[in-house]
Amino acid sequence: MHICCAPCAIYSVKVLESQGFSIMGFFYKKNIHPYQECLRRQEALEIYAAKKNIRVIYQEGYDLEGFIQSVVYRESDRCRFCYHDRLKATALLAKRGKFDYFTTTLLYSKFQKHELIKSIGESAGKFAGVPFYYHDFRKGWKEGIKESKELGLYRQQYCGCIYSEKERYYKAH
Repeated sequence: MHICCAPCAIYSVKVLESQGFSIMGFFYKKNIHPYQECLRRQEALEIYAAKKNIRVIYQEGYDLEGFIQSVVYRESDRCRFCYHDRLKATALLAKRGKFDYFTTTLLYSKFQKHELIKSIGESAGKFAGVPFYYHDFRKGWKEGIKESKELGLYRQQYCGCIYSEKERYYKAH
């Protein structure tokens, strides 16, 4: 399962485990900016994963430049690129690990574009030869928030990229 952050994993993991799935997480990080934010999110996931005994693969390196180069001049459609990049990487990792399915915690957020995620996930699954498991986790939005606060996990205030950070905090005069 692609995990964007610990708070989004809480309800997703609970549902998947209740459905009998064993979970291996994958933290993809080159889309999370700035670097200190990326480290805070990774640390929160490490804490959560240890508490829930979830194995997680953490993407190596930090290719900020590659991410920026891929979306420059396409900022208004950056989410499509970002979803594709993360889901393709997850699908390929699932194939290499001989997993039955792959999915993403992006499906937990009420701020994400679910139909686009589903479409890209299915396409990435066909490409890699591993089915994409779609489940709408949004109904657990409040439950996940409550539990993340109870666990004292870091809760970010924007999706991840520097563009979403600007949208969240910059207010033009």
